[in-house]
Amino acid sequence: MYDQANIFARILRGEIPCKRVYETDHALAFHDIQPQAPVHVLVIPKGAYVSAQDFSATAPADAIAGFWRAVAETTALLGVIEPGFRLISNHGRDALQSVPHFHVHILAGKSLGVHLVP
Repeated sequence: MYDQANIFARILRGEIPCKRVYETDHALAFHDIQPQAPVHVLVIPKGAYVSAQDFSATAPADAIAGFWRAVAETTALLGVIEPGFRLISNHGRDALQSVPHFHVHILAGKSLGVHLVP
């Protein structure tokens, strides 16, 4: 069940400010308030989707394409295509999804190495 009170829903409604990077009809990209890398930007779809599973199963095709194009455009605007970046999307409690709104983290700006949580 989608929680309309989650922080990303509130950001989309303009109730909470964010440091915008890029915005389209389908997505909003903004800087993470607790960055885990020199570049840490979140991209969220403009719709009530709890997870990647929910988004891929229920969003219209134009929203899915528009979201992923916004992710690609954001990486270009950030200048991280080279030397590279990491995309992360957590799903559910065991993956430590902290906000129940589908989102992708773009991490870059340093060598990220390999970090696996046991």
